[in-house]
Amino acid sequence: MAQPRISAYLPPDIDPTKAALAFGRRALPKLNEELQSPELLTQQRALMALCDLVHDPEKVYQAIALGFLDSLKTLLVHQDQTVRQKTTEVLSIMALHSIGREGLIRSGVISALAGLLDDPVDICRKNTHQTLDMLAKLPEGAGGVLQADLIPPLVLKLKTELDEIQELILDTLSNCLHVEVSKALAAGAVPVLKEKLSHPSTAIRSKAAWVLLEISSHAEGKIAVCEEEVIPELVRLLEDTQPEVQVNSAGALMFAIVTPQGRSSAMGAEAIPPLLALVAEETSKARLNAIKSLTLLAELPEGRKALLDHRATFQRCLEDPSEAVQRAAEIALDVIDWKP
Repeated sequence: MAQPRISAYLPPDIDPTKAALAFGRRALPKLNEELQSPELLTQQRALMALCDLVHDPEKVYQAIALGFLDSLKTLLVHQDQTVRQKTTEVLSIMALHSIGREGLIRSGVISALAGLLDDPVDICRKNTHQTLDMLAKLPEGAGGVLQADLIPPLVLKLKTELDEIQELILDTLSNCLHVEVSKALAAGAVPVLKEKLSHPSTAIRSKAAWVLLEISSHAEGKIAVCEEEVIPELVRLLEDTQPEVQVNSAGALMFAIVTPQGRSSAMGAEAIPPLLALVAEETSKARLNAIKSLTLLAELPEGRKALLDHRATFQRCLEDPSEAVQRAAEIALDVIDWKP
């Protein structure tokens, strides 16, 4: 069922045009004073002016140097929803710039944003997750999310959040789980992600498969993916109508079936036919992952036997424009032709 898009419109009693006239040309130090004003309308208008200014990286640098982030962290818990909306918007814009991301991480904004995960206003939560997503793209930002113990609540929010925000959460998780996976496993991420593989949204299915790929790249993640019977779901998505879902599912499958238990599960789910279909499809982006997955399955006697009749499929890949595909096909043929 389609969900309405999250609106960034302000309440009808707030006129942003007045903010531009009143504060648009004022110096940043003056704006910082306005942010700390006891007058609600003054704070709101200052935040609107700041939203315009921080599109400029130079202004972001100056704002950080002048201590704006301390003022903004204080405003994150303001009782007025417009103040919270515009504060989170300022932070999300600052996070678009490298200097902004570094400043936000150093200032402890990640921990300060934790309280916004339950904000009753949709746009405040969306801005918060956009900021976390941008910060997690840096290793130190991903580490900050882990240190702030945000992985368990992020996993929990995947069950209840709006689709737009779920996509942002999945992006954040993928970067964090590239660093460390144990907190996500302890929070029950694998069964939640398994459920997302059946989501009607292409983006959510694709991103969920990508997060499972990150999980499966860790040894303990491979075990969890097998135990939660995720592999049959990944096999099903190999025939998804969307190429990005296919490629991410094939990648997650490739990592998950490195273990004997994973290979056995893939064979039980009859993974070979859809994987061969992806290899035969010359335009498939999932081709390389599919070849590598089949190579792993060929290490099983029953897998090798099934693939012997399909050598021609791999031989055609030897002429592929991609050197990586050519090399993967050579390795696959060597494993298929191996005789004990």
